[in-house]
Amino acid sequence: MTDRSVSIAQADLASGDRVPRLQLRNICKSFGGVRALKNVDFEVYGGEVVGLVGDNGAGKSTLIKTMSGAYVPDEGEVLVDGDPVTISSPQDSTRLGIETVYQDLALCDNLDVVANLWLGREAHRVLIPGVLRVLDETEMERQTIEVLKTLDVKIPSVRSPVASLSGGQRQCIAVAKTILRQPKVVLLDEPTAALGVAQTHQVLNLIRRLRERGLAVVVISHNLHDVFEVTDRIIVMRLGQRIASFETRKTSSEQVVAAITGATVKVNEDV
Repeated sequence: MTDRSVSIAQADLASGDRVPRLQLRNICKSFGGVRALKNVDFEVYGGEVVGLVGDNGAGKSTLIKTMSGAYVPDEGEVLVDGDPVTISSPQDSTRLGIETVYQDLALCDNLDVVANLWLGREAHRVLIPGVLRVLDETEMERQTIEVLKTLDVKIPSVRSPVASLSGGQRQCIAVAKTILRQPKVVLLDEPTAALGVAQTHQVLNLIRRLRERGLAVVVISHNLHDVFEVTDRIIVMRLGQRIASFETRKTSSEQVVAAITGATVKVNEDV
């Protein structure tokens, strides 16, 4: 995407004329007598990075698992590109173009980068029609190199075992794996947790690349410095409710912390 395209996308977003890529309305979820989510609204647009923040128990993880299909909401509505959809399983979420990268990354250390990116949906070529087909290693390697180059991910070799990569590189590989499925929305759960400075910079650069590609990106993080570094908006959850939304460039970490801790009685919504 060119600088001009990015500027146009940002202008469209600012105008408020676009339809959210993913939108949740009045989402409620209870576990026995505990109400984890209470009438939560959420939206993220294409070409936008939204930070989802809040203290432990605020409802962030439950909301993300609702988006990803791990949980089915008790009440509420989910829309993708303005159309109501039903998400009752992770398969439904993937089919709708919503990909999630959890903190554990779900990578196989003993396999190389190519094998990890294509695991479970390998490319094949036919040797004898209707009788014999084999893995198309050449095509899988070509597409792996292409997507890593597009995302500006630097690794020694696509044939390197994942176990030999740094934490930042592993995070990038987990994200690149979702990109091969051509998603509309990417959900990132604590993407910079336990990473060093250089590795964190690599992951934040990757998130910017996703935005430049026009994807809608949601980042859950306790690290407000990283959130301010890469997001366009910040949504604050507290006690199972969405209590505030900030435009990142127009707010401060003090305001966000006040909303997280409940020190702010009322915060004006920007959306």
